[in-house]
Amino acid sequence: MKYISVSDFAKIWNVPERTVRYNCEKGKLEGAFLTGKTWNIPEDSEWPDKTIRQNKSENHLLKILKEQKEMKLKGGIYHRTQIDLTYSSNRIEGSMLSHDQTRFIFETNTLGPTVESTNVDDVIETSNHFRCVDMIIEKANAKLSEAMIKELHFMLKSGTSDARKDWFNVGGYKKLPNEVGGNETCLPELVDIKMKELLSEYHQKRGKTLTDIIDFHHKFEMIHPFQDGNGRVGRLILFKECLANNIIPFIITEDLKFFYYRGLQEWQNVKEYLAETCLTAQDNYKNIMNYFRINEK
Repeated sequence: MKYISVSDFAKIWNVPERTVRYNCEKGKLEGAFLTGKTWNIPEDSEWPDKTIRQNKSENHLLKILKEQKEMKLKGGIYHRTQIDLTYSSNRIEGSMLSHDQTRFIFETNTLGPTVESTNVDDVIETSNHFRCVDMIIEKANAKLSEAMIKELHFMLKSGTSDARKDWFNVGGYKKLPNEVGGNETCLPELVDIKMKELLSEYHQKRGKTLTDIIDFHHKFEMIHPFQDGNGRVGRLILFKECLANNIIPFIITEDLKFFYYRGLQEWQNVKEYLAETCLTAQDNYKNIMNYFRINEK
């Protein structure tokens, strides 16, 4: 039996933590028990009041992102998210485009004034990534599937030099073995079954917490299903699944890169490394939301 905290249970059922503790104390949550001053609640426990529907509170942030996307509003949180998420995720993977160049591509479809030579793939992937962000906003509440993940990869890598290589398999799983951080990943012939198992395991979790989403991300990156683009697709999924589960999303910025990679490497041994990195990134995004006067709930 797996147990969860009061905080996680409160998020799943969208009720105050104080109310959860009260029901624990009154014995209304079957199987809950105290360890010291901490309540441990069975993961499959249901809220006593069946009129409260799980995870159905309106996601205010998602609503605003969708509205501003449709409006093509400049200068709002949608605009900021597009540029910051695209710049940061590409930069982690070696893109040489600056934040200003990323912004110019989004706003004007040009690089702006520059005297430096520019990698064409960096430009194409930046433009493609904007489309990917639109997709995860539009399909935030859709069930994560292999088809959706492959579509993100196809959208990200279309038109690049990699797309002209037959063995690269844009929008499909890798054909050749690859490594990540010097570590072996899933062999190509096993990727299909491993991805199906990963998604099946993930969707068995009724109320997904931030830890569940991070765990999925770690397992996805260890499978490394695509020849390239795994990190960016994985971080797009992170953002989407946070929106889907009414959790504040986050952007892994370049200054968090070392801690992010260390966290992925050590997740099975020390989960705090990656968890704390993601929480720091989440705090940064909360500051952006506060600036735009967007409430968390």
